[in-house]
Amino acid sequence: MFLYRYILRAHVGPFLFSLFTLMFLFLLQFVMKFIDQLVGKGLSAFVIIELIALNLSWMLVLAVPMSVLVAVLMAFGDLSSRNEITAMKASGVSIYRLMMPVLVAGLFVGAFLTWFNNVVLPESNHRLKALTIDIRNKRPTLSLVDGVFSQEIQGYSILVKKASQKTNDLQEVTIYDYTNPSVSVTITAQRGKISFSPDYRKLIMDLEDGEIHQLDLVKKTAYRRMHFQAHRIAMNVEGFDFARSQANAFSRGDREMGASTMLAVVDSLETAKAKLEDELRDLMNAEMQRRLAGAPFGAASGMTASTVGVTNAAAAETRLTSSQVSTSLFRIETVLKQIDQYWVEIHKKFSIPAACVIFVLVGIPLGIMSRRGGFGAAATLSLGFFVLYWACLIGGEKLADRDILEPWLGMWGANILIGLAGVYLTVRSAKETLLINWSWVARLVPTRLRSEEEAENGPPTR
Repeated sequence: MFLYRYILRAHVGPFLFSLFTLMFLFLLQFVMKFIDQLVGKGLSAFVIIELIALNLSWMLVLAVPMSVLVAVLMAFGDLSSRNEITAMKASGVSIYRLMMPVLVAGLFVGAFLTWFNNVVLPESNHRLKALTIDIRNKRPTLSLVDGVFSQEIQGYSILVKKASQKTNDLQEVTIYDYTNPSVSVTITAQRGKISFSPDYRKLIMDLEDGEIHQLDLVKKTAYRRMHFQAHRIAMNVEGFDFARSQANAFSRGDREMGASTMLAVVDSLETAKAKLEDELRDLMNAEMQRRLAGAPFGAASGMTASTVGVTNAAAAETRLTSSQVSTSLFRIETVLKQIDQYWVEIHKKFSIPAACVIFVLVGIPLGIMSRRGGFGAAATLSLGFFVLYWACLIGGEKLADRDILEPWLGMWGANILIGLAGVYLTVRSAKETLLINWSWVARLVPTRLRSEEEAENGPPTR
């Protein structure tokens, strides 16, 4: 037990370090990718923090398996560089016994990740989709460009000679009001200030030293001109406030469901597919019976007008049946693709957590062989295997979605490939252990005994 605790303790630090490092890198990539969609939206700090927190879920799913691989490589590489692995082997501890505590820990991490994929991640993805749509629907704050008409507010056209982005002060403002189709209103002011109401539902403009010109478009002679020292205009605006959607406002996709929910959806799709196949079978049977009944096909020379009419009717019915068959086949193919997509996501819920165990099988022999416990060497090796793993996983997903591969093969193919490589490396490392033990025993033979043996039997031949 002391040996097991010692080995596991050697993994805790590298695992946490690599996990936080990878999460930071994923988070930095996310911020750099979506910063342009957040800047200028006027979002509160709470909304931005919530957006980042919801994105941490899928980042964790990607970071945990890779952190397991990095931790195993660093831990066993460090133990091997200090010759502790050699000492353990010399004491009769096999590599399989050294792997046991790490494999058990990998099983626990994989079980946690499986629960996370089926419970936390779907709900997080659903909330993230709703929040992302709400952010996209929110319009940025009103931007007034000097000398350019702004028509962002419905019913108004605003022209400003100079606008200060820092203080929201305006100079030489001209506003055309089209909210009332029967009255033309033009407002001019020497100075002004712009702001939003607390709920962002009204745009407030406080104008100074200006005039209001009104012309009744029905009665062309009704014209009014008013001068003001201070005048406030409240314009109704839409989209500048951040409105949260209801939790059930959007339907859930396959990545927003757990495995049990997706299995229920697959069952309903299988039922729909069976119903479509029955309809297609009935349609084909009806067409076959019609043909066996002797309905004529094609026109021949010497046929009467009535016979030709029957033939044309039969041909039209055949074309209709052919169109119905093509439609049924297309609908069945669509349902099959949906079923494959759901099965791909179901298998992915379990194949990615299983990679925690697969990477242990690969990482232990590689760490022993590399004899390097640094983060650079471990990160380089793990990056290579992780790129291979994700290339196989993404390629398998695309092929499974297109019905070229079975969903289970597309999602588990990477695990099978890397798992076989891990088993091969482990067995090879275990065989090398026997060779190392024999050479270690040979070195323990006293030099005097070897000299006496050489004197009796002669020096060893080479």
